[in-house]
Amino acid sequence: MFPADGAVPTKGARGSVEFAATAARARPATTNQQPPNRTSHPLRVAVIGGGPGGLYAAALLKRLDPSREVTVWERNAPDDTFGFGVVLSDETLGGIEHADPVVYEALQQHFTRWDDIDIVHRSTRQTSGGHGFAALGRKRLLEILHDRCRDLGVELRFRSEAPYPAWLAETYDLVIAADGVHSTTREAYTHVFRPHVATHHCRYIWLAADFAFDAFRFEIAETEHGVMQLHGYPYAADASTVIIEMREEVWHAAGFDEVTPQESVERCAKIFADALRGRPLKSNKSAWTTFRTVVNERWSHDNIVLLGDAAHTAHFSIGSGTKLAVEDALALVACLEEQPDIASALSAYEEERKPVVASTQRAARASLEWFENLGLYLDQRPRQFAFNLLTRSRRVTHDNLRLRDAHFTEAVERDFGCPPGTPPMFTPFRLRGLTLRNRVVVSPMDMYSATDGVPGDFHLVHLGARALGGAALVMTEMVCVSPEGRITPGCAGLYTGKQGEAWRRIVQFVHAQAPGTAIGVQLGHSGRKGSTKLMWEGIDEPLEDGNWPLVAPSPIPYKPYSQTPRELTRAQLTDIREQFTSAAWRAARAGFDLLELHCAHGYLLSGFLSPLTNRRTDAYGGSLDKRLRFPLEVFDAIRGVWPEERPMTVRISATDWAEGGTTAEEAVEIARAFAAHGADAIDVSTGQVVADEQPEYGRSYQTPYADRIRHATGLPVIAVGAISSWDDVNSLIMAGRTDLCALARPHLYDPHWTLHAAAEQGYEGPGVVWPAPYRAGSRRPQTGRTDAPKPRLTLGT
Repeated sequence: MFPADGAVPTKGARGSVEFAATAARARPATTNQQPPNRTSHPLRVAVIGGGPGGLYAAALLKRLDPSREVTVWERNAPDDTFGFGVVLSDETLGGIEHADPVVYEALQQHFTRWDDIDIVHRSTRQTSGGHGFAALGRKRLLEILHDRCRDLGVELRFRSEAPYPAWLAETYDLVIAADGVHSTTREAYTHVFRPHVATHHCRYIWLAADFAFDAFRFEIAETEHGVMQLHGYPYAADASTVIIEMREEVWHAAGFDEVTPQESVERCAKIFADALRGRPLKSNKSAWTTFRTVVNERWSHDNIVLLGDAAHTAHFSIGSGTKLAVEDALALVACLEEQPDIASALSAYEEERKPVVASTQRAARASLEWFENLGLYLDQRPRQFAFNLLTRSRRVTHDNLRLRDAHFTEAVERDFGCPPGTPPMFTPFRLRGLTLRNRVVVSPMDMYSATDGVPGDFHLVHLGARALGGAALVMTEMVCVSPEGRITPGCAGLYTGKQGEAWRRIVQFVHAQAPGTAIGVQLGHSGRKGSTKLMWEGIDEPLEDGNWPLVAPSPIPYKPYSQTPRELTRAQLTDIREQFTSAAWRAARAGFDLLELHCAHGYLLSGFLSPLTNRRTDAYGGSLDKRLRFPLEVFDAIRGVWPEERPMTVRISATDWAEGGTTAEEAVEIARAFAAHGADAIDVSTGQVVADEQPEYGRSYQTPYADRIRHATGLPVIAVGAISSWDDVNSLIMAGRTDLCALARPHLYDPHWTLHAAAEQGYEGPGVVWPAPYRAGSRRPQTGRTDAPKPRLTLGT
């Protein structure tokens, strides 16, 4: 799980001006001084950096074409290396075996293998097996690659600064920049590669122990200065890699910034003496550092291409540094063989690798942030804490962990309270006087299909079908509290008696035909995002005619071409509050089981919460407390007319995905404020507040915000955002990252998503009930013939 490149090597004096001068003095000779040929397969290749990725690329290129001239520059000596152990996945090893069996066989001889992960917290050890790791020393890996390169005829130039990339590009057919996280090549062409480098909140140091752990070990130390963690794994019969990590503020409080490197090592050994069996730790030029996530918009420029950490980094807690570099090398060489010219090959390389790396970086970011926020989870039950840690990156899931270690997973389920044979998603959950029979919510989805705000047969069929589909709670779309509060002319409302009666019809259908299913209403006001076309005619596009005036906290249009809203006066605020109250009264008469106040996605109440959309200087703008004032007034007014036994939730945007917007810390405070006023749960979404947002999309990408709010406040949360599988729901629920999961698009694809989730897991119980007319479909139909004749024996003559 950890990368080969332990402590990040210190950056040498290789600034562009000074290094250019050095390069000019040290231009090496080549065996062929012809101009580089970029229209066919490269014959002359320069590799900058002698790490695993660069060496492996060099070896593969030479193996595939012995006539190639391949030269590797490495500024360190052959036996210099940083860090200690390297972990490679079976997938990566399979690629190596296929591409170069000689290297694979050499690696096989030196691997240390193990299956278990130990998680030690508050003197309790939890062990999960079946994970399958293979590791060896980084130094041994480099020796194997050095030997292979020499055997193949690759020229290795140690203790040599590579010439300046521009000169190499003029002299060689191809330049592979594998020069690490501090890549000089990337810096020289910043304007082309356009790197984004993010520095994170923890300090870590890469060390080693002189014995082999018998498992991958995570150990948590709660010190007087704060939480520290040890990550350790064996890489030889008598050696283990040990990484000590803690938040920056803990590092300072513990005084690590004031002691010598050796004193740091000794202090770490003392803190984790139990894990280390009283043994000392050793350093290899190790230094405390902060992790830097590197993302490049482009990976190639003319005949120069980035590889490994020069192109991308992924946090060490998912062990991807060497894995990604080696896989980069495999893909690059394959593309060079498959494509007709270098330009096509480099383009194909980027196209192949970028999505894979992006996925890995998302998982690494989730893992990194989990460890940054480790303090939130310290009070979880031991097995749930261990499950949470194991599934932190979202790559290991509930179902996947069951395959690896069914005994451990079943123990976590028992601790969670799952009856035998019951997946976590089918356990009940109580909000005030409402008990939900499972943890699945049909998320609010605007249908834009009402006439004059009145929901019709479409809404009856849409919401009725999903109520029959097994979810515990079905939410309406955002129901608007006034004609001027609509997003589009097709939006539903609750500002007339006729609308209230239409909603009552839908609620009665759900209660009568889907007993045990709750239906909730989401109330909102469009604010500055109103008076627009139907979504499929042009989302957020202003109406061509029939516009109505918009209001907002401040007169800021959503887009440059959007209508500019009027800033709300105090009298108008009172009117809107009364509109919300009247709508809530109608919702209660219609029989809704739950009411959600929409304070997200840049609509009116969300506009008050975000500093990007609230520029007021009165009592309703400025500090967070003031920005909260009107949304809380609306909430209090609704709570006053909403039946006491029925729950109320609030949907918020926990981040605006834009600089200067709502922060994750402020989202926690917003949740606390609503909880203090009686909110029963927070529905945690993100974004859609400003048009120039930059979301970090990915599977379950919004759930960390729900997780943080839940653990910081103790308030129940609803997680949303690209949750698409029942395995995700089970994982999130059992890890304690959320209490309920709201799914939108999956329920558009399959109205019976929850029923099918039960069938696919073989679950039959009170957590989900098939409607009587549908029970014959409660087993998955056969999809093809399964009784084909078995092959006959081949009889010899």
